Amino acid sequence: MKPADLRGRIALVTGGSRGIGKAIAMALAEAGADVAVNYLERAADATMAVEAIRSSGRRAMAVAGDVSHGESVRKMVARIEGELGPVDILINNAGTGRIRGLDELDEAEFDRTIAINLKSAFLCTQAVLPSMRAHRWGRIVNISSAAARGPGIVGVHYNASKAGLEGLTRGYASRLAKDDITVNAVAPGPIDTELAEPLREMSVAARIPVGRFGTTDEVAQAVLMVIGNPFMTGQTIALNGGMLLS
Repeated sequence: MKPADLRGRIALVTGGSRGIGKAIAMALAEAGADVAVNYLERAADATMAVEAIRSSGRRAMAVAGDVSHGESVRKMVARIEGELGPVDILINNAGTGRIRGLDELDEAEFDRTIAINLKSAFLCTQAVLPSMRAHRWGRIVNISSAAARGPGIVGVHYNASKAGLEGLTRGYASRLAKDDITVNAVAPGPIDTELAEPLREMSVAARIPVGRFGTTDEVAQAVLMVIGNPFMTGQTIALNGGMLLS
C-alpha cells in the first residue's frame, strides 16, 4: 500500500505537544501535511514540536486552547484557518487518565474526564465540519483506548469516556460518508510515554502477549493508515499487542 500523500492538507492534532500526539503530528508532516499543534499548558513542548515540523519543510503552528470548552475551540480553529487554512484532517488526541479506584472516584473527576476525553472530540469535530463539507473531503481520527472494550486499569470514568468516543466515531461516520469525510478511531493499549509510568510500576508489560508497551510511532502508523484509506470509515483499529483479540 502506498503511504498517504497529504501534500496540501491542513491537520490539527489536539494534545499534540508530546507523546502520542507529537508522534502523530510528526508523521502527518512527513506525509506532506501542514500541522497545527494544540496544547493547553506545555507551550515549550509545543514550540519544540512545531520547530521540528518546520525543519522538515512543512508549515506548522502551536495553538493554545482548552478543547473541552466550546468558545476556546472556536477561537482555536479560527486562528488555524487564518494562518494555515481550513482544517482537512482532525486528530482528536487530547485526553486525561488519572487512575482512580471505585472508592476514590468522585463526580468532579468523572465530569472532567468526560469533558476532556469525549466532549472535546465533539466540539472540535463540529468546529471543522463546515469547511470539510464545503470541500467534500475530510479525515477525522479519534484516539480511543483498549479500555473502551476491556476492563482497563485507569478506572470506570476512563472506560466510559473512551467507549463514548467510539460511539461518537460511528455516529459521525454514518452521517458524513456522503460528504467524503471518513471518521475512524485508533484504540491503543499501553504505550511507552511518561503517562505510562504508573503502569510500569504495576508490571503491566508482562501481561501483554508481545511482551512490551507499544511505541508512539506505532500509533502514528495506524493513524496514517486510516487517513490513507478512503473506503474505511466507522472503524476502530485495535493496537494493543494482543491484549484484546477481535
